[in-house]
Amino acid sequence: MRDPRLQKLAGVLVNYSVGVKKGQLVRISGPPVSQPLIIELYHKVLEAGGHPAVRMVPEELNEIFLRKANEDQLRFCNPISQYEYEKLDCSIGIWAEENTRALTNCDPKKIGVTQAARKPLMDIFMKRAAEGKLRWVGTQYPSEACAQDAEMSGAEYEDFVFSAGLIDKPDPVASWKKVSERQQRLVDYLNGKTDYHVKSANGTDVRMSLAGKRWINCDGHENFPDGEVFSGPVVDSVDGQVNFSFPAVHHGREVQDVRLTFRHGKVVDASASKGQDFLMSMLDMDAGSRFLGECAIGTNYDIQRYTRNTLFDEKIGGTVHFALGAGYPESGNTNQSGLHWDMVVDLRHGGFVEIDGVKINVDGKFTKEGFPAMI
Repeated sequence: MRDPRLQKLAGVLVNYSVGVKKGQLVRISGPPVSQPLIIELYHKVLEAGGHPAVRMVPEELNEIFLRKANEDQLRFCNPISQYEYEKLDCSIGIWAEENTRALTNCDPKKIGVTQAARKPLMDIFMKRAAEGKLRWVGTQYPSEACAQDAEMSGAEYEDFVFSAGLIDKPDPVASWKKVSERQQRLVDYLNGKTDYHVKSANGTDVRMSLAGKRWINCDGHENFPDGEVFSGPVVDSVDGQVNFSFPAVHHGREVQDVRLTFRHGKVVDASASKGQDFLMSMLDMDAGSRFLGECAIGTNYDIQRYTRNTLFDEKIGGTVHFALGAGYPESGNTNQSGLHWDMVVDLRHGGFVEIDGVKINVDGKFTKEGFPAMI
């Protein structure tokens, strides 16, 4: 039986998130476990007049590649993929692991080399997205492995995923437009201000300049579910300490108790209680991987629990996050890297966000009426 919530989600992704138009080329990509959602998306893209191109790749190919590929193969950037990135009008990506720890024992240096090799693809993708030539969205299919990571039953996790995306609302698009209005008030307030300071009870105390940068309203058009506003710092302006509140998960590798010290924008000291080797491999990936490409504030107060899934965890209302590596050109951040790794700092147990000397968020709650809040 077709889950009506998947049909509803597919409709929101196709018609609201990427806004498929007649004649557009639309890539739908995801692993086989996400086939039910891929089928619903295929229906919706055709109904919108688009040309769907499905990329459904077995999950285990990543592990096989990292174990068996030689140096030339690790560094190879597929020209067919490059052509695809240059021609796509829309991209709908689905995350849905059957084993979230499949790459745990793969060589982290190989993962770094592979990501660095894909940098030309990331550059094309980000440039075309910033120019408005490529619309994209990534979403989560509620797989059993992700439910286990979140310490929920399969049914509980399905409810969590659909609730976080407001799919349980009578009119999800109308609900997202209300979210967008609140976030836009916050963005309008932040734009034009420069000194960004975050301090939290776990020892985080970091400052950076946002001079000439732009805050972006993330309201369901790129990540889904969404719920954040982000910018990118002046690359060499970041100074201080960032201690991440939750384990940071990247390519199936979990790194715990990440502590980073920044001087003149660069990570000069880093540690972790688990996954230290992987952390250092990612930091040493390329010239840009020790610098921040993004700073952001989580605004989705419908998400309140950590799930070991960055898509949700970075959106938790009452948190901030920072991304090591590549910045988004639309924010004005110029950092380039094959890495983009988001890590979260929780302010709900003590902390604040301060912009130009004004505290706009204290203990995870915004201080001004009309800004994002629990609805």
